[in-house]
Amino acid sequence: MDTITENNIANQLLKSDFYFDLPEELIAQDPLEDRSSSRLLTLDKHSGAVEHHVFKEIIEYLKPGDCLVLNNTKVIPARLLGEREGTGAHVEVLLLKRREGDVWETLVKPGKKCKPGTRLVFGDGLLKAEVLETVEEGNRLIHFEYDGIFEEVLDKLGEMPLPPYITHKLQDKNRYQTVYAKYEGSAAAPTAGLHFTKELLKKIEEKGIEIAYVTLHVGLGTFRPVKEENLLNHHMHSEYYQVSEEAAEKINRTKQNGGRIICVGTTSCRTVESAADENGIIQAGCDNTEIFIYPGYKFKILDALITNFHLPESTLVMLVSALAGRERVLAAYEEAICEKYRFFSFGDAMFIH
Repeated sequence: MDTITENNIANQLLKSDFYFDLPEELIAQDPLEDRSSSRLLTLDKHSGAVEHHVFKEIIEYLKPGDCLVLNNTKVIPARLLGEREGTGAHVEVLLLKRREGDVWETLVKPGKKCKPGTRLVFGDGLLKAEVLETVEEGNRLIHFEYDGIFEEVLDKLGEMPLPPYITHKLQDKNRYQTVYAKYEGSAAAPTAGLHFTKELLKKIEEKGIEIAYVTLHVGLGTFRPVKEENLLNHHMHSEYYQVSEEAAEKINRTKQNGGRIICVGTTSCRTVESAADENGIIQAGCDNTEIFIYPGYKFKILDALITNFHLPESTLVMLVSALAGRERVLAAYEEAICEKYRFFSFGDAMFIH
């Protein structure tokens, strides 16, 4: 455990302890042509040793008997641009979570103008909606009206909900989707998985590495910065996850046989850590998780992590610091900045082992 953790864990962990200065030009605006040609920085969580590779070389770090855990959630085109009925004023709605039927919890801009009873129109009336109520964090419950199948209407009108730091328009919707995306429900992609191609996954399986698929629908927490300086006061938003009997069996068997559990992305990590009991056994089933992993956390399942480079002072930097130590992570980030790695959703990858 590094010094910052020992000194602060009993007292307080500070958001500012996880700050680093990132030049704006290192924020990746577009995905690479070839997913697996991203760069890969490897970090030894014990020694802090760093090496530089190309992502497809990740296979050299995976051993027969390991288990790779992937999040097979699918991003829905959750960003809707429309107008307020009667006034024509522009409105943006981000679908966060389906509450029931055609009622969704959403993030609305500008929110102040969308009080309960406000009517909204999208796509020349192809989709209509009414604001029902304001809930936690100023989110709005909205009831949608349409003809046909909602998912088909959404596919026609909706845009991929890219993070605010990506200003370029996405040319191909599928590039903000993993090649193994299956179950719709996310408001953001599990971006560590974007580096994998079907060919690379096939080679990994042929080498004798198990692949276990879990599902966590990425929600609002992805868009919300940490506001509290004292991390112990930060509240994580709830996200739905599901672990199948097959995935639980693969993970538990790997652990039993002494293999490593290597999670692809912080969402897979949060899923397996949430689904594990106090004995480190994964339980199949579904639930909601608010797990917040920061230095001092003892991992029950995860041994290694494939992840992207994250925002300063974000819960994701805190999670990777829990695995490798804050000082080692920030030193690796500093080297990545010097070496001009690409950061965030469409950026390069890191393997912490």
